[in-house]
Amino acid sequence: MNVTDIGSAMQLSTAEGWNQTETDWKLFLQSPGNICLVAEKDKKVAGTTTAINYSNQIAWIGMVLVAKDYRGQGISKSLLANILEALKFVKTIKLDATAEGQRVYRQFDFKEEYIISRMVATSVKNLAIVHDLSVQLIRSNDINEMIALDEVVFGANRAQLIRSLVNEFPEKAYLLKKDTEATGFALGRIGIKYHHIGPVVAKNMHDAKRLIAKALRDLDNQPVVVDVPADKQDMIRWLNTIGFAGQRDFVRMFRKDNLLPGIRSRQYSICGPEFG
Repeated sequence: MNVTDIGSAMQLSTAEGWNQTETDWKLFLQSPGNICLVAEKDKKVAGTTTAINYSNQIAWIGMVLVAKDYRGQGISKSLLANILEALKFVKTIKLDATAEGQRVYRQFDFKEEYIISRMVATSVKNLAIVHDLSVQLIRSNDINEMIALDEVVFGANRAQLIRSLVNEFPEKAYLLKKDTEATGFALGRIGIKYHHIGPVVAKNMHDAKRLIAKALRDLDNQPVVVDVPADKQDMIRWLNTIGFAGQRDFVRMFRKDNLLPGIRSRQYSICGPEFG
């Protein structure tokens, strides 16, 4: 894939009702370590797949899309076979699968890790306004500390992703500090359908709520999505009380061995199925 393919890639993701923007597609392409493939048929882009390479520790596969007119011809399997061959030097390969994709990924030795619930609100309600001075917009001198925290919790260094999100959407980047130590953060971005809140990292449910409440405070009457690991039932119940409802589930999967699981207990919202 190259930048001239972004328009066609956007048509595929938009046709599926996905939330990606041209900025997201450019982020996939901007690092030489990432791998982005297109399948062409009849001189048209018939399918895509991407893999973000997080420091050769974890590669994250996403954007596996095939145009409706070309489905059933083995295109997704061909794309996956090619991208997996290109990623054979990476320690761990992961992805977040839809129910339909899950069957395909099992054929490539992917195994289920856990479920992620997509929570969507068209209008947030009953959100208490609290002036929480411990949660502040991230400053430039906090970014390295936040990247180090994310590496421990996620399982690999995502410096490029974190810096891109903070630089692109500084008004959506919040840090929670206790005694000058960064203990949690929430990032966000604007999609073509929803505002997306994530990743959210916190030590406990109380802190995660504080971060998400801060991220929501300027999003009245706007559509918002939060992708929450399904074991965080307290978080899901709280989101229900402020206007969120479950839309769909994803299944987090890893290929062969899960060598870098991170700290799942501290992950309260993922960045999105395309980013991990």
